[in-house]
Parts: sequence; structure tokens; C-alpha cells
Amino acid sequence: MTTTEPATITSPSGRSHTPVVCRSRDELRSARKALGGDVAVVMTMGALHEGHATLIHRARERAQNVIVTIFLNPLQFGPKEDLSRYPRTFDADMEICTAEGVDVVFAPTPDVIYPEGDPGVRISAGPLGNVLEGQSRPGHFDGMLTVVAKLMHLTGGTSFYYGQKDAQQLLLIRRMVRDIDFPAEVVSVPTVRESDGLAMSSRNMYLTDSDREVALCLSRALRAGAAEAAGGPSAIRRAARAVLVREPLALADYLVLVHPQTLQDVPEWYRGEALLAVAARVGTTRLIDNTPVAVGPGGGALDVFSDVPHA
Repeated sequence: MTTTEPATITSPSGRSHTPVVCRSRDELRSARKALGGDVAVVMTMGALHEGHATLIHRARERAQNVIVTIFLNPLQFGPKEDLSRYPRTFDADMEICTAEGVDVVFAPTPDVIYPEGDPGVRISAGPLGNVLEGQSRPGHFDGMLTVVAKLMHLTGGTSFYYGQKDAQQLLLIRRMVRDIDFPAEVVSVPTVRESDGLAMSSRNMYLTDSDREVALCLSRALRAGAAEAAGGPSAIRRAARAVLVREPLALADYLVLVHPQTLQDVPEWYRGEALLAVAARVGTTRLIDNTPVAVGPGGGALDVFSDVPHA
């Protein structure tokens, strides 16, 4: 079994130890068999940051064992997206996994996950995968669901942790688990933000200092919209849009207020929980952000939606 020896970092929980690193299916199978009790899984594409650390920490709090997968999935990248540009920071990723007390890290190469090349059968995201992010990135969610399904099977996890920041991804994974009867619990964790409000993302490292200042308009727009939630959908959209239009260097792709299960625009009479989501290009980097909101009297921003498991 392959292992590495990253520097040991003590986590707040005091559970720091060096994870077992698996590169092959056989190594993962062996390591998984050695784990007793329930197993929580956090799937990543690497370039870990504090947002991933929070997912791992929440998983560690609720489960006896934690597996982290680090796999840069080529199926999620379109022809105009540069897979080679995506940051690869394995040593730093291992430091975070060590600090958070991860038991097993599964870090395969594409030929391990797709031994026959591009899979002939893929999972389709359906209509929910063709809107918002799916409209800008055709086929992205089919590739994402295909690898998530494979990793769910390979890791044998009992629970899987995902961030609210990737709201459409989270919704689609929940739908897949429900529609295809996966024996798994999908747990959502609130978006983790920098001190200035910017949602944590591996893509943030592409931002220049001036880009970063521009990018703050996304989170400001969401806060402005949520602050007007008591006034209904139009008030939310109007307040959020007003912030975006004041920043000409942020090229907005969409700003929407949609139902959290259907991703359809909510009508003016709607009262209840909704997803306020935004996507924009800042410099050369495309960023997304969102916030769940309660629409109507007494409404406002939420951390996560109330009717789904969360940590």
C-alpha cells in the first residue's frame, strides 16, 4: 500500500495523523476493509483550501472514519476549459488532510477511474443539468455525476459531504442518490468565506489583487438581495442586480432567484425558501456564488436549506 510522509500538523480536534494514501482500486479496497464503523467521504479535485478543511472537519465530527478523494476528473472539463491549468497541490493537500485527521486519501490517476478510457455509459443530469452552470458548461454535470457515482461505489462511504457553494452540483447529487437508490446520505455544509466575504474556491488563486476587489461584488450582491427578502422576489432581484451593475469589470453570466429543487425562477407571489445564485467572469476567471434565502415576511439569508440533511 502506497503511503506518503507529509509534515504532521496538529488540528484543533487533536486528531492529526498521517493518512494512508491509496493510488489503486486494490489499495483502496484494502484500506477501506481495515476501517471499522461508518465512513464519511469528502470528494475533491485537489487544490484544497479552508472550505475543504471545513467539509472534512464536519465529516470527522460525525463519522468514525473519513476518506478524502483527490481526483481531477477530465469528464468535467469542456473543450474550452483548460484541464492542464487547474492547480495541482498534492503536498499541501496532504497537510490539510493530516491536520484534519483523515484516515484514507484516495488519489488515483484517470486510468484507474476510467480503465478503458472515456466511459461508454455515463449518468445524465437531465434537464436540471442544462440550466445555469449547465448552460454555460454543456456536459459538465454528466461528467460530475458519473465520477461521483463511481467514487461512491469505490469508497463504500455511508455519508458524503458537499459544500452549499456548489448548489447545483449538490442538488444533482441528491437527485441521483434518490432517483437511482444509492444507499448513501448526502450532507450539505454552509459556504465557507474569506474574511472579506469572497466564497472560498480553488479558482480564487487565479485572481490578481485588482480582480479580487472586483470579485467581491458577487457576495455583496447576494447580501443585498437577501437583505430585501421580506419584500418578495422582485425586491431581492432588484437589490442584488443594483450591486452587480455598479461593477462593470464583473461580466455577469446570470443572477437568478430560483426554486431550490427545480431551479425554475420563482414567481412574484412565491413565499418560502429559494436559491439566490450568481455567476460572473472576473478577469480570466469565472466565479460562482449563492445563498439560500427565506422569501417573505421575516425572511433573509439562510446557511443551508431546512429540508435537507446538513452539518
